[in-house]
Amino acid sequence: MTTQALGSPGPGEVLALFRARPPLTRADVMRVTGLSRSTVNQRIDLLLEAGLLAEREPDVVPGRGRGRPAGSFALDVDRGVLLVCDIGATAMRAAACDLSGRILTETTLRSDVTEGPLEVLPRVESMFAALLETVGRARTEVHGLALSVPGPVDHEQATVISPPIMSGWDQFDVRGWFATDYRCPLLLEKDATAMAWGEYRTHYPDADTIVLLKLGTGVGSGIISHGRIHRGADGAAGDIGHTQLLDPSPTNAPLCRCGNLGCVEARAGGWAMMRDLAAEGREVDTVDGVVQLVRTSDPVAVRLARAAGRVLGLALSEMVNIVNPRVVVVDGQLAEAEEQIFAGLREMVYSRSLPLATRRLELRRGRLDGRAASVGLALLLSDHIFDPTRIDLQLSEASA
Repeated sequence: MTTQALGSPGPGEVLALFRARPPLTRADVMRVTGLSRSTVNQRIDLLLEAGLLAEREPDVVPGRGRGRPAGSFALDVDRGVLLVCDIGATAMRAAACDLSGRILTETTLRSDVTEGPLEVLPRVESMFAALLETVGRARTEVHGLALSVPGPVDHEQATVISPPIMSGWDQFDVRGWFATDYRCPLLLEKDATAMAWGEYRTHYPDADTIVLLKLGTGVGSGIISHGRIHRGADGAAGDIGHTQLLDPSPTNAPLCRCGNLGCVEARAGGWAMMRDLAAEGREVDTVDGVVQLVRTSDPVAVRLARAAGRVLGLALSEMVNIVNPRVVVVDGQLAEAEEQIFAGLREMVYSRSLPLATRRLELRRGRLDGRAASVGLALLLSDHIFDPTRIDLQLSEASA
């Protein structure tokens, strides 16, 4: 078994350097870590032997003098693949990624999450099989799976807990479902959390705190604080869609799908807008249909979208006061009705939140074009697989 000095960066931490800023030479690692040449050589050789690093051909620069240039190394991102799937209320997006979390290929499918896991998960498996065929990989080359769902999640146990709309999913063993075919880690995340992580890592890595407001069939949010996902004590943090905004008369509060009255989602979610449009003679059966009506300046749809924006802004203003994010990213299908939704959001957030909380607040549209959850899942999965403690343990067990 390999030993290391107390406080000295182990192989896992050395590998993390290559993930963060590839490629690096042995001399680069010595300079960054302060480790001796022999220790750096030992760490890198161990990672090479485990297949975690790949050596790059040295760049020969004409006129740079004699001698062989120093070789450099990088994470071997092609030694396997990651599979991720964003399971939404009415559709799914699955992707195959390299080990850095970069998406290689993806596919989408219409699917109703309320049909339950016994109907939905076989579709996910079929999508994964098709993706593996596309990239020419076998199941044995899959190093990790990650899924996101539109409901509360116990992250550690990879189970959905008392979801408002996901019939049959409560405490279903998602990890066990895939265990027969895939001998690798599986992560389960709330969709808004995965989306928040994707936006944070790709576009706002310097923001100390961001909130992502997800507007789709339902309403949700994800919180990133000081570079870490904020899940709360039991994973329930950020469930803004089921905070209640009660009217003076309870009889005016709409019934939510969770069973409570007056939830934000029951007033401003995509399904609530479909309900209200139908009540005024505008029959649409998808959130995309709602957005299309708004974009064509249908007066009823525009009025409802502006009202939804104000409701969402009222709820968001409370979160801005409590969390004090630097950036609020608004994403999801309903965010496509940007002009009307954002008008209400800005009106309420900037009028009702504390001046100090909004002094430097940025309210932005999502920038990942529907891929935020997929990107976030892939990056979370890569971080999990290459966690330094996990890598050190694997290498220690392999050499024991």
